Amino acid sequence: MSTQTPTGGYSGAAAAVLPEGAPSLPSRVSWGAVIAGAVVALTIGLMLNALGAGVGATTVDAAARSSPSASSFGIGAAIWLLVSNLIGLAVGGYVAARLSGTADNTDGTLHGLAVWGTTFLISAVLLGNLVSGIASTATSGASSLLGGVASGAGSVASAAGQQVADRTSTGTLQSAAQSVTDRVQGALSGTGGNPAAMTSDQRKAEMGQLVTRRVTDGQLSQQDRDRLNGLVAAEYNISPQDAQARVTQAEQQATQAARQAEETARRAADTAASGTSIASFSIFGIMLLGAIASVLGARRGTRDLLMLRGTRVA
Repeated sequence: MSTQTPTGGYSGAAAAVLPEGAPSLPSRVSWGAVIAGAVVALTIGLMLNALGAGVGATTVDAAARSSPSASSFGIGAAIWLLVSNLIGLAVGGYVAARLSGTADNTDGTLHGLAVWGTTFLISAVLLGNLVSGIASTATSGASSLLGGVASGAGSVASAAGQQVADRTSTGTLQSAAQSVTDRVQGALSGTGGNPAAMTSDQRKAEMGQLVTRRVTDGQLSQQDRDRLNGLVAAEYNISPQDAQARVTQAEQQATQAARQAEETARRAADTAASGTSIASFSIFGIMLLGAIASVLGARRGTRDLLMLRGTRVA
């Protein structure tokens, strides 16, 4: 069974299902108040950030060399940025709750959260546009610079054009290509022969094959190792013992370089992961504090109610 309250509402089962013909509940959100609160929050944050930039600039004294360190300056700037944004969000939440005319703490809190979300979305859009504008400006400047360089180099290219044309004729290019092809074929044709009877190109080509196999497979068979030692001894005219020592030293250096590269890559990956984690947690903390500031400001701006003879009066 449902009953009607003195204020015109319904209690009991009628609170869940309104009877036919009952008036629908009006919307309890004021987007005008939310937008006004977001504008106020952004403006106050921008104003305080400008003040912080001015105060920070006064601490820099290049002539006397008494400027604060980069770490302390960065920490101070981050703290001021956080505090200024929290103040702006608190005032924005207060403005939204006050202008909405609501006297319900829940409605006021929701208006404050709406201001918080709107402010962060607008800030993200503005920051994205700023980054895009900086990138566009940099690209335009680089294009202008490259255009000037190309224009200045045009005369040089024109002066050297005749010499280049002489060296890049069809006959010259074909002759050079054929020479390279013959040299590679000659190097490959001597693979597996007596190292002392092979040419330098043939020995280097086979040594390259063996070294590639060593890198890809991780090791060489004893036969391939002996072959590599013989090739090195013949190429550099050293004894087999010296060639073996040189090959062993090269393998040790290659292994050490590979380990160092792996360690460097792991450290870089750890640093990137740590930086991403810190940035993510920092953004989460800043947004959480902003939400709390907006809610506190909205709760403060919610209108108070008095009970006069059973009637709620603002």
